[in-house]
Amino acid sequence: MRRGALLMVASALLFASMATMVSIAARELGNALLVFFRHFIMLVFLLPWLARHGRRALATDDLRGHLVRGLAGVAAVACYFYAIARLRLADAVLLNQSMPLFIPLVERAWLGERVPPRLWGVLGLGFFGLLLILRPGSGVFQPAALVGLASAVFASISQVGIRRLTRTEPLTRIVFYFGLVASVVALPPALYWWTSPSARTWAVLLLMGVFATVGQLTLTRAYLHAPAARVGPFLYAGPVFAGLLDWLIWGRLPDALFVAGAVVVIAAATLALRLRGAPAEDAAAG
Repeated sequence: MRRGALLMVASALLFASMATMVSIAARELGNALLVFFRHFIMLVFLLPWLARHGRRALATDDLRGHLVRGLAGVAAVACYFYAIARLRLADAVLLNQSMPLFIPLVERAWLGERVPPRLWGVLGLGFFGLLLILRPGSGVFQPAALVGLASAVFASISQVGIRRLTRTEPLTRIVFYFGLVASVVALPPALYWWTSPSARTWAVLLLMGVFATVGQLTLTRAYLHAPAARVGPFLYAGPVFAGLLDWLIWGRLPDALFVAGAVVVIAAATLALRLRGAPAEDAAAG
């Protein structure tokens, strides 16, 4: 349990660092290019696996499932990166990580699974916390926050898709197909809005890919040491790390209303994870 928790906190730091790289690169590149590079770099990292195992490693009986997971995942990342470029890091990260609040609703709509009665109250509490963060009707409200929330909705669809795929597919194949589908989908808009990155931004993009890939591997290894319902909540160190990086680099601090909403959302999402006992491997948007 201790090792799983430490790995989960490490993955939270890596994902917060990835978000920081996205925020830096977004000052020069558009969202389409960032989304493409995020997935293409991950795909490049997986090429040695493909070379070692050959084309047989890609044989699958559920191509449709990979497509659904890939489309939902790339939509989640696109919304997440859009929010990162326009919001404080802590806001964007927390909105994205509200995904556990949406998974039971997606499972009910997609798989027909029943939501336990005691879970409805927890979900209601979590959505109240999101209202505190979004602040509709106030002068502080930003439409980009809704896009950040949409990233959590798409990520929850992607997560349920992963759950279905893991019944017949190994993890590495799922990740490879995700990188492949996402790269193909993201390539046309990236070419249309292409801007050649500077040398400095190329370095930032490479770091973004490294943080994302190592963060995903660290997250997966954390679940090998303890059940997701027990170690999953440690991923919520992510908004804290994001807030610290935001303050150290740009001098931005969250306000009291965000902190109150964050406490409510994290508490509700943690309870939702524990009540469901289900994984949250895709909590960083793919």
